[in-house]
Amino acid sequence: MAIFDLFKKKPAQEEALSRKEKQTVLRVIRRQESIVRRDIIDWRTARLEATLADEPKQHRLQVLYNEVMLDAKMTSQINLRIGKSQSADWSLKKGDKNDEETMNLLKDNGLFDKLVKFIVESQFYNQSLVQFTFDKVGDPDLELVPRTNVSPATGRFYPDVYGGESEQYRDRPDFGKWVLEFCPDRSDLGILNKAVPYVLMKKFALSCWSELCEIYGIPPRVLKTNTQDTDMLNRAEAMMREIGAAAYFIIDTEEEFEFAQASNTNGDVYKNFIATCDEQISLLNLGAVLGQDTEHGNRSKEEASTDLMEIVVEADKRKIAYYINKTAIPAMESLGIIPAGLRFEFAKATDTEKLWDMVYQASAYYEFDVEWLKQTFGMEITGPRMNPNGPDDGNGALKAGNFNFFA
Repeated sequence: MAIFDLFKKKPAQEEALSRKEKQTVLRVIRRQESIVRRDIIDWRTARLEATLADEPKQHRLQVLYNEVMLDAKMTSQINLRIGKSQSADWSLKKGDKNDEETMNLLKDNGLFDKLVKFIVESQFYNQSLVQFTFDKVGDPDLELVPRTNVSPATGRFYPDVYGGESEQYRDRPDFGKWVLEFCPDRSDLGILNKAVPYVLMKKFALSCWSELCEIYGIPPRVLKTNTQDTDMLNRAEAMMREIGAAAYFIIDTEEEFEFAQASNTNGDVYKNFIATCDEQISLLNLGAVLGQDTEHGNRSKEEASTDLMEIVVEADKRKIAYYINKTAIPAMESLGIIPAGLRFEFAKATDTEKLWDMVYQASAYYEFDVEWLKQTFGMEITGPRMNPNGPDDGNGALKAGNFNFFA
């Protein structure tokens, strides 16, 4: 019995358990990762390890990518691209008809949203190795194999990133059925590889700016006393601890201490540097600097940037449709999640405002389908508007030629 049929008939617990026993998964040995400060040297070392000629590994590089994804702008813009594709209208067609039941199935169990997420992320990480699993009640799910354990250049999977054992996941009999791979270019390292230096330098600038705020916001205090006298020294320390929370230090009356004044600044140098890094990150993620320069921004600039972003999103949709039709649908058909013979399509993007202007101008010469107007513009049309000054047919309805829908 196909899993698609079992969804409709609510399979018994025994059938669900037997189906779960048949699934094969790539099992990972989890290791504790240390949290340390990353810099450009770590990035160079990770790139060298990922581009080795004999056995390239991406463990260090993917750990660095996870650190990069802690940046708020990087995360928000990638989620923006994912969300734009997830919210787009799509359909599963069998011939000329939509399979609404299968579409609702993929929406309800979250498979479509996960497929979109992993496919879009594959452009940034340059890989997304996923596998189907089934829970105790037989519902399908899609899990991501940790990218630190995968080397797409050689097609090897490492159960333990610190061990030497590995296997060719592309040679597995369940590859393309239980295990799916989304990898745009095996020789590339992804978009995040280009964003790493900007994120690391941005974090460094934020750290320096934070220290500057601490120095200028709460300047340290200085107290001179006789440090040779223990009573006077203890009294001075107690006094400095009780007065405020700013940093303090105590020097002897015979000593001198001065702050070095390299240049007077209010942090503009850090602010400009961070803004430059943010601009480069935006160009990598969205193809434009969108909604960032609020001081010198204007409506025309934002509209032009939005148009550029829409081009990037349309390219994402083409990649999503390609991977779903080529990889995901054949796998789900073989597992019985969906029926055979379906094709995935995104709805064609239309400029509703421009289309309405065209309809309005053509309404003086042509008639339009009411159902199409409802579906396209969301208009609840109940019937034609009566013309109190015009003749009717005796039953309250307008005669031909006396009805102007857009009057």
